[in-house]
Amino acid sequence: MSDFRTRIGFCFLGAWLAAAAPAAAEPESRLFNGMCDASAAVPIDAGHFVVASDEDNTLRIYALAGGAPSGTVPLAGFLRTGTRESDLEGAARIGDRIYWIASHGRNSSGKLRAERQRLFATDIVPGGAVTSLAPAGTPSTGLLPALLAAPALAPYGLAAAAERAPEAAGGLNIEGLAATPDGRLLVGFRNPLVDGKALVVTLDNPADIVAGAAPAIGAVSLVALGGRGIRSLERIGDGYLIVAGPTADAGSFALYRWSGGAADPIAVPGIDFGTLRPEALFAVAGSSELQILSDDGGVKIGGAECKSLPAAQQHFRGITVTLN
Repeated sequence: MSDFRTRIGFCFLGAWLAAAAPAAAEPESRLFNGMCDASAAVPIDAGHFVVASDEDNTLRIYALAGGAPSGTVPLAGFLRTGTRESDLEGAARIGDRIYWIASHGRNSSGKLRAERQRLFATDIVPGGAVTSLAPAGTPSTGLLPALLAAPALAPYGLAAAAERAPEAAGGLNIEGLAATPDGRLLVGFRNPLVDGKALVVTLDNPADIVAGAAPAIGAVSLVALGGRGIRSLERIGDGYLIVAGPTADAGSFALYRWSGGAADPIAVPGIDFGTLRPEALFAVAGSSELQILSDDGGVKIGGAECKSLPAAQQHFRGITVTLN
């Protein structure tokens, strides 16, 4: 299928989205085969991106044109998780290093899953026909303890949230990760909401974290997203784009622009995601396009959920927004 392109006013080097074309009733999309649950993605060269699934611990490299993956990066051994997935949910690129974050929440039944407490990095390795990636440093399991111990986060009840299922009211669920211009990371929470606002926490020392240091918690922000949580977070120029969605399964999605800090996010008009469940967002390298990927694990194909099908029958969707 062809890619969906919505014209929006945007200066890639720092000014902001201003308007969008009328929303389509149902966006057309490219299909990417071999998995369903696109949960985090980063461009690695002008024609390819790497994407994580929240259903396994394998990264997959795709051409922007769609189709099957051109490469895979198995992570189970590096993450030391055995056969259990880490629920990978966010990614951010700083130079040639990509940081990845797991949900840090419990499973859907509220059972503790230590393998979901991971923050780690991969390095981009140019060469050959397709750029590849290599695990870098040591996966960190120290983020959740650091969050619970941080004085700046004491008012927000994260200790209680960490005891609940991730989609329960007041549960803990991380789904966004973005780089700041000065090399720090912003961690975006899908859950819990604080007075109806989503939580964003700054990590001041990402390189040190994957070298074995404890996470240093920096500034904390609350962002108003119409009662939604953060499903994806991406720096574009001097600001950020946020895909906002429900903290549980049912609810609506919207795209916001945010300049960071205490500023209020602004909803981008004219964006209709249709049946897509957007969970990964990135700017296409070397262009003025934005790629938004859908977590299609629950989409029915021939009467069965996508994620229950053999890998050869699985796919997820991506839409393209053209930035001006």
